[in-house]
Amino acid sequence: MATGYFFSHRHILGIDHLSVDDIDHILTTAESFKEISFRPIKKVPTLRGNTIINLFFEPSTRTRLSFEIAAKRMSADTFSISTSTSSATKGETLIDTARNITAMQPDIIVIRHSFSGAPHMLTRYVNAAVINAGDGTHEHPSQALLDMLTVREHKGRLDGLKVAIIGDILHSRVAHSDILGFTRMGSQVFVYGPSTLIPPDLDSLGATVCKSLKEAVQDADVVMTLRIQKERQDDPLLPSFREYARFYGVNREVASWAKPDGLIMHPGPINRGIELMPDVADGPQSVILDQVTNGVAVRMALLYLVMGNS
Repeated sequence: MATGYFFSHRHILGIDHLSVDDIDHILTTAESFKEISFRPIKKVPTLRGNTIINLFFEPSTRTRLSFEIAAKRMSADTFSISTSTSSATKGETLIDTARNITAMQPDIIVIRHSFSGAPHMLTRYVNAAVINAGDGTHEHPSQALLDMLTVREHKGRLDGLKVAIIGDILHSRVAHSDILGFTRMGSQVFVYGPSTLIPPDLDSLGATVCKSLKEAVQDADVVMTLRIQKERQDDPLLPSFREYARFYGVNREVASWAKPDGLIMHPGPINRGIELMPDVADGPQSVILDQVTNGVAVRMALLYLVMGNS
């Protein structure tokens, strides 16, 4: 980390805004918070007196719950709002929701929304720090950070690694953030999936589009599989899930193409038997549950760091 480094971000809107030093500092801070989750009493007073609102307009299990746990483990007051329990069901706009929430003086708003750019817009209407928990097909920065933390823990570094990302790249905000994050930290990212699910501008992000599954996975240090995001497809872009599993699914044979100590990862939820076979998801190379554990630590770090700049 550079001498005299200071984490200067009030909001966490995407990996695109973070420097190498920023990412390194977030991961190192997360490592320091991780041991709290293994204490008999899993609570510290770090954010006591602060109010955090989780504003989730899309379904979520891991992200929402880990942000809630992260806040509670640092003694913050946390409240969660979903679409079904908000005035959005009565026609209230996101801007009006934001203005009303900010009138209650929260310190941090964590938002997930189906529209790309929603967290960025929110920053124009609230005084609170804003953390992007996933916006449309744009970015999911905390997922990329926990992915990088997991890889760094197992590999000891991020630079010089081969990272393969397989699946629905077009609709995946995780893929977007992972490509930005891993390439920024010195890894080489190779992607593969159905041609209908590969966006045309990946080379501008630093990723290499492969012509075959074997080319992507061969000698990889990390194999990241992605869920087919049916909810973001107006028209089906695949003939069938059976065909997808046959040509793009990661089974034991495909996993064996990676390095012997290659990691198998997935941001969840997993469509078992489609993008990832059960014996691989639960096999010795899988670090999927480590990703979940590290999600709490990374989100603790993000809450702590933005609170320091609020």
